[in-house]
Amino acid sequence: MSTQSIDATADGDARRGFLFALSAYLVWGILPFYMKAVGHIPAAEVVAHRIIWSVPIAGVVLFLLGRTADIKHALRTPRTLAMGSLTAALITLNWGIYVWAIGNGRTLETALGYYINPLFSIFLAAVLLGEKPSKAQMVAIGLAALAVVILTWETGGLPWVSLALAISWGFYALFKKTLPIGPAQGFFLEVLLLAVPALGYIIYLQVRGEGHFGTSTALDFWLLLAAGLATAVPLILYANGAKLLKLSTIGIMQYIAPTIVFLIAVFIFREPFTPETAVAFVLIWAALAIYSGSMFFGRKDAGQR
Repeated sequence: MSTQSIDATADGDARRGFLFALSAYLVWGILPFYMKAVGHIPAAEVVAHRIIWSVPIAGVVLFLLGRTADIKHALRTPRTLAMGSLTAALITLNWGIYVWAIGNGRTLETALGYYINPLFSIFLAAVLLGEKPSKAQMVAIGLAALAVVILTWETGGLPWVSLALAISWGFYALFKKTLPIGPAQGFFLEVLLLAVPALGYIIYLQVRGEGHFGTSTALDFWLLLAAGLATAVPLILYANGAKLLKLSTIGIMQYIAPTIVFLIAVFIFREPFTPETAVAFVLIWAALAIYSGSMFFGRKDAGQR
């Protein structure tokens, strides 16, 4: 194969990866509209339906990819099952906080949480993996910490929604790397492990007459049925995009979703945006600019050496 053909293939992969990742982040960005629509339904019930209806979608994807053997092997491997159970618990916690927060008018805090997440990941890598952060990354973490202090002072308590989302997703991403299977297989394993308790909880609610699936309005029925699409589709798109893109590209693109969520919270949901909150967000944006710049130029310099 000629060099020109290799370059054309690489460019094609990059374009496809960009479109996959962009689609995922756009879906995640507008997801608050869906969460607002199901805001009257208890968060635990919404999460249970996210799990149940993700199973067939993720299963079909694996079947089409011809990777079902990976799941059979994972189910026979105790270590993989244990790690899968841990990541499943973390993603359930993350989903639960996210659904509850948007339903209770705290969308702005979810945006802040996902802005903080990459900086928390640097902190985790330094503490748990012994990776030494650069000076620029230390400055970025310091600015993020200052933003949290300002929000704590303003509200009289820690911005727990933002911190809980950042921490749960940070640990989820960290432990997800230890799963000896691909991201699509890992997601299917997680929802498969969660399916039994989720189904049990849904049946419990339906028997008690407290469930919203088929016993409430027709709109609730279709909204809960769509929970699988809202959950599985962006994750699968992201997994495919991440495989085809450079880490630096994904690193920059990850701010698309929280930026859309921020705009929705302020200009459509009309959530309170105080001067103190504005200062905190400016500090976070400055931290992310420093972090992104150090990552981009650091990799550029490394490539030149």
